[in-house]
Amino acid sequence: MVAFNLAELDKLERRERQLTILAAVIVLVMAGGVALLMYPLVFVHPDEAEKLPLRFAFFGFCVLSLLVAAYLLDRQRTFRNLKMQLVSELQLNVELRHQANSDLLRTIPDLNHFQDRLAMDYRRASTMERSLSVVVTKIMFADTTADSNEETAAFGEAARAIARIMRPTDSMYLLGPGFFGLVLLDTDTASANRLTGQLEQSLRLVGANNKFTFETFVCNYPDHAKSAHELEQAVFSRLPAQQPWLENAEAR
Repeated sequence: MVAFNLAELDKLERRERQLTILAAVIVLVMAGGVALLMYPLVFVHPDEAEKLPLRFAFFGFCVLSLLVAAYLLDRQRTFRNLKMQLVSELQLNVELRHQANSDLLRTIPDLNHFQDRLAMDYRRASTMERSLSVVVTKIMFADTTADSNEETAAFGEAARAIARIMRPTDSMYLLGPGFFGLVLLDTDTASANRLTGQLEQSLRLVGANNKFTFETFVCNYPDHAKSAHELEQAVFSRLPAQQPWLENAEAR
C-alpha cells in the first residue's frame, strides 16, 4: 500500500509559502519603486492635457500591484487547503484500508481449521494415492518498531497477494500472527515449488511497499512426509514455540 510522506508534504508547503511571500514582497517593492518614480510626474509637475490619464494609469497600476500580491497570497492559501484536504482523504483511505485488512484477516480460517482440513485432505490423498502439498509463509518486519496497524496492513496485503495466486482447489489459513498456510490438493513437489515461486514474486511486490520480508516452506506428501502427523509437525516446526495458539493445536 502506497502512502504519502507527510513530512515531505509539510516541507513542500513551507517552501511554497516562503516562495509566495518572497514573490509578494518583490512585487510590492518594485511596484512601490515605480509608483515613487511616477509620483512627481503625476502630482507635482503634471501636464494639464495628460493629468487625468496619468492619474488614472497611476492608480490603476497601484491597484493592479495590490491585486497581484493578493493573488499570490490567495494562491498560497488555496495550496494549503488542498494539502489539508489531501492529507484528510489519505488518512481516511488508510483507516478504511486498515479496517478492510482487519476484516479480511478475521475471515481467514485459523490453525484449528487448518488441522481439520489437512487431516481430511490427507485421508483423501492417501486413499486415492495422490500428492498433497503444504506451503507455509512467514511475514517478517525489518523494522522491529512497527506498530499493530502497520502489521495488520502488511498481513492483509500479504493475504491478498497469496489469494491472487491461489487455485480454486487451494485453501489458505492463518496459522498465527504473520504465518499463512496453504493446502494444495493434487500437487506434487515440483508443482508446489512453481506455485511458491509465483507466490514469492507476488509477495515481493507487496512487501516493497509494506516494508516486510518473507520466508516460504514447502512440505509434500509423500516426498517429505508419510503421514498427516508428519505434515503437521513439519508445519509446527516453522511456527514460533511457546505460543498459546500453537500449544492448543498440538494438544488436539
